[in-house]
Amino acid sequence: MSARRIGYLRVSTAEQRPDRQIDGLRHICDELHIEKISATSKRRAVYESVIAGLQPGDFFVIWDLDRAFRSAKDALVELDRLRERGIEIQIANLSIDTATPYGMLLYTFVSGLAEFERRLLSQRTREGLAAARGRGVRLGRPPKMTAAQIKTARKKLAGKHATTASVAAFYGVHPWTLRRAINRLDTQLTDA
Repeated sequence: MSARRIGYLRVSTAEQRPDRQIDGLRHICDELHIEKISATSKRRAVYESVIAGLQPGDFFVIWDLDRAFRSAKDALVELDRLRERGIEIQIANLSIDTATPYGMLLYTFVSGLAEFERRLLSQRTREGLAAARGRGVRLGRPPKMTAAQIKTARKKLAGKHATTASVAAFYGVHPWTLRRAINRLDTQLTDA
């Protein structure tokens, strides 16, 4: 049986398209397997199935390193496991083939570089969010109720003639959302 080239493609969300990966891999792979899930998910069913189905002499082919592996350590550990089974990895867009000494060196280097890039992006994101908060920018989903609505709801509830459920229904929010909004307002008033 000749060596097979089994392609694994991943996109993080259903809205993302794997077209770039498909175009890059379809002419060099015997099979393509597409997964739509975040790389950080604990279980990736398609990935696990592809890895389990590989046979000695096969190549596990990916377009980019980050499409299959979560970290440099993950990439190197998986490479060791696959090589013990007689399976090599190919990163198509970089022409890296771990069957060669040169390919092994580049794979190790690229794994570290990808990890560095992920950490740098994460650091920049945290710094950008902190800078935005420092300028008073409100981050996240917009509030479901305005400050005026929360104050009015608080007055209604203080009058004891209304229930949390009825006031929440009036504003079209869950009672828990209303309670949390009032608690947040009370905390702001106490801190002021």
